Amino acid sequence: MRIAQVCPRYPPYIGGVETHVSEISGRLARAGHEVTVITTDPAGRYPPESVIDGVRVLRFPAFAPGDAYYFSSALYRHMKKSRDYDVVHVHGYHAFPALLASGTKAPMFVFTPHYHGKGHTPLRNLLLKPYRLAGSRVFRRADSVICVSEFEKGLVCRDFGCDGRVKVIPNGVVKREFAGLKPAGKEKVILYVGRLEQYKGVQYAIRALRELPDYRLQIVGKGPYKEALAKEASDMGVSDRTEFLSGLTREELLRCYGSATVTIMLSKYEAYGITVAEALTAGVPTIVANGSALTEFVDGRLCRSVDLPVAPELLADMIRKAERVPYAKEILDWDDVVRRLLAVYQEG
Repeated sequence: MRIAQVCPRYPPYIGGVETHVSEISGRLARAGHEVTVITTDPAGRYPPESVIDGVRVLRFPAFAPGDAYYFSSALYRHMKKSRDYDVVHVHGYHAFPALLASGTKAPMFVFTPHYHGKGHTPLRNLLLKPYRLAGSRVFRRADSVICVSEFEKGLVCRDFGCDGRVKVIPNGVVKREFAGLKPAGKEKVILYVGRLEQYKGVQYAIRALRELPDYRLQIVGKGPYKEALAKEASDMGVSDRTEFLSGLTREELLRCYGSATVTIMLSKYEAYGITVAEALTAGVPTIVANGSALTEFVDGRLCRSVDLPVAPELLADMIRKAERVPYAKEILDWDDVVRRLLAVYQEG
């Protein structure tokens, strides 16, 4: 099959959607399909056309104020005139590329919205209301809508009423990466992996750190909230035990999982939570926030949950009580995800 994956950004840019599209695209290419990723590059950092892991990558200029929206007239023109694809699979309701690609003439049109129903800032949240009229067009155009969690499916069916076309295929992990990964060292480490945004809740871990004098906090990721987090760590007197890391290799990130005592993801809005899935696959006790798809990871043993906002004393107590026990739920490998995805493509 000739398959196009359309997404706002693609690696080396990092993020949950970027990881999702990269993992499925490489596997589809290795399975013998002709895969093209159609994406944007607002900063003009990368070549307009390249091949990565057997995948042809086309990057178009875009307008992305505040690292959001990714409006690209060039991407729209490409999708409008192209007849090169049997399947067009678009990703991300919360940015323009999915809408811009919805005019494609491809015989099979698949939509993975990665939808959490909220904007990441008050302004973006306000703008979601007028956008819904246009954004709903992508749902109407889709032959199949793939959600990455039951939580996301519930939101999509509530807001866009497309129950009969919605399937749930969760994200995956590369399980072989975690084979033989063992706890490293005796130091007590709280780990966060993800973008640095206020809604992600890293500030709760910083506040709890003052209650945990024998722990340190590792924050892995980039984002606009880093400066505020660093100031909070300074104000709390825990800067010397708070470490910010970014640009890690995959091997370095795996070592972070291996050395972590506990991971936290206290985000308000998540359609899935890839770093939570990875931490649990690594056998690391994990604490997540209630109120989004993160709750679906909770087994009451290795993964526990807490309501937001969380008091520092409560979070500190949960961190102290975290222990390594077998995880009671299933997490898919990306190979399993792609097999399920191909079954959807072949329905067309």
